[in-house]
Amino acid sequence: MERIAYERMAEHDERHWWYSGRREILGTLIARRIALSERARILEIGCGTGHNFAMLRRFGEVDAAEVDAEARALATRRLGRPVIDSALPALPGIADDADDLVALCDVIEHVEADREALQAAARKLKPRGRLLVTVPAHPWIWSAHDEINHHKRRYTKRALRALAAEAGLGIDMLSYFNSLLFPLAIAARAVSLLSGREDSGDRVPAAPVNRALAATFGLERYAIGRVPLPPGLSLVAILSRA
Repeated sequence: MERIAYERMAEHDERHWWYSGRREILGTLIARRIALSERARILEIGCGTGHNFAMLRRFGEVDAAEVDAEARALATRRLGRPVIDSALPALPGIADDADDLVALCDVIEHVEADREALQAAARKLKPRGRLLVTVPAHPWIWSAHDEINHHKRRYTKRALRALAAEAGLGIDMLSYFNSLLFPLAIAARAVSLLSGREDSGDRVPAAPVNRALAATFGLERYAIGRVPLPPGLSLVAILSRA
């Protein structure tokens, strides 16, 4: 990602509606659909500034990897021990067959070799472990946000399902999320295209708007993993070693 993307992540990750809403949804999904022991080992690959650590710590002991030095330094302070510099798809320095849950939260869209990235992450799992993967959905809504974050692609549901199969992984669950705000996002995208004024879309809105967006997004935690959600801005998958 460009430096400004990491800087905005560090500045906004505790209060921006997207980060806070996603943490609520993913935390609920883990509790609902992934059976973890009380002493589970959890690895987050591409942890950024470490904004998911508090949520993940509810489920076990967390380790993490991040390639950007400044983001890694902040993540290390949040974790309280070193976050290692280890890049996909090789993941040097991370033991195989060691973790109960590996999280790749909006990571593989940054990696050219996404199949190899999933395979490498799966090798870190214990035999009954699970991968939690989130990615941006719908190639047709490609925007300045994707450019500034150096995305290689956005995914369709079919493409993510095929990628998991190519990587030799089982699919326990595959769903859209960030669905309630999808119509609003498409309308905003249309306005930006017509006006010729696109931006990255990652600034924190005015406080009342931010609260309303966070509350709306967060409502999806009541449905995620229980019923299929309609098309949304993101996809989430729970994958297992075959």
